[in-house]
Amino acid sequence: MNQNRRYRGVKATKEGIEIIESQRINNGWSRQALADKAEVSLDTYERFLKDKVDKNTIESIVKVFKLQPIDIVAYDEWHGIRKSKLDELAPKAELNESSVPLTFTCYVERPPVESRCYEAIQQLGALIRIKAPQQMGKTLLLDRILIEARKQNYKTVTLSFELPDSTVFKDICKFSQWFCVSVGRLLGLPNELNNRWDDIFGCNDNTTAYFEEYLLVECTSPLVLALDKVDRVFEHSAIANDFCCLLRGWHDMARRSDDRGAIWKNLRLILVHSTDVYRSLNILSSPLAGVGETIFLPEFNQEQVQDLVQQNGLDWLSNYDVEQLMAIVGGHPYLVQIAFDYLKSQENTLLNLLQMADTEASPFGNYLRKQLGDVQQYPELAAALHQVMTTNNPVTLESAEAFKLNRMGLVQMQGNDCSPRCNLYRQYFSVRLTAT
Repeated sequence: MNQNRRYRGVKATKEGIEIIESQRINNGWSRQALADKAEVSLDTYERFLKDKVDKNTIESIVKVFKLQPIDIVAYDEWHGIRKSKLDELAPKAELNESSVPLTFTCYVERPPVESRCYEAIQQLGALIRIKAPQQMGKTLLLDRILIEARKQNYKTVTLSFELPDSTVFKDICKFSQWFCVSVGRLLGLPNELNNRWDDIFGCNDNTTAYFEEYLLVECTSPLVLALDKVDRVFEHSAIANDFCCLLRGWHDMARRSDDRGAIWKNLRLILVHSTDVYRSLNILSSPLAGVGETIFLPEFNQEQVQDLVQQNGLDWLSNYDVEQLMAIVGGHPYLVQIAFDYLKSQENTLLNLLQMADTEASPFGNYLRKQLGDVQQYPELAAALHQVMTTNNPVTLESAEAFKLNRMGLVQMQGNDCSPRCNLYRQYFSVRLTAT
């Protein structure tokens, strides 16, 4: 029995452990806190850092950060594939370090996106907004920007708005205080709210003073504050507009030539948010509209998908194979990666994948079902999408529906006309949505 357990155990790679530990530290969690979130014991987490653990433990840990097991465990070890079998998966390439699948570390540049971000983060008082539908690679781009910032000897901290519980978002004062203390904790600074918060002033005024007179003063180098999952803020009308006004005000103050402006020039903001989750904030009239450097992440082109083919060790896929795949899923990074993960098993073929792509048994099934559920919450949106998916020619929709569906990444627009973003969406949604 013990031998069986040892055989089934897997060990994270050195890079995988660094990924987990860096994300834990960035979130300001102790190892005990992460173990609690993963619902494993501290001893189990400590063992994970040094030795093999069972697959359930790996899955529990990566789930906390919305990763996949093969993001931190070598593909062959996770799937129990011997080296000889890995050779069979890529018969045209000799197995070496560069051909081993690296799902998490795979990164495909989308020029000029990266160069724009690297230049922007060096600007005084910079504000960068990374916007794209879910699963388009926003977090990977954020990591690249932070690496570049650290090369400039900037201090970097990342705060995710997924961390607080729902009660924090119900009151602007509680949210503002959580925000101040959380950033301070990431900087290693104690909570000074009792000495620096005066209820006679508004929350934005107090938050500004807390940063200006305490957090930024303590920083000896420019501070890059990366705010991830900002769309969660946008979902709460009680705080969304005030928070956007706050960030807009900070950006404006950095343009001043006085002593106060000099302080705010040292703060560089990066906002990362999806474009498909807006409930309460009218993004067309948001206080952040037109502020800073706005980055929209495009889909991959064929050359970039070919790059991903090589990084995944699938160079046995021909150009024609890639064209066939893109004819179904387009250049959506997440869908392409799902396809590549599926094709890494020698039991799976591209033909099988294409034939089952729009079925519930498809590797794309979970993603498609989530998209379907999101759309079905809004009958007028579902009806508009049904019209697009069931009409052979481009469709002219009401501007609000067209805008939302485009931001969700489900349609593409040419002028005022909408058509499906990819054939997979047409095949899947056309039979699951009904007209109203």
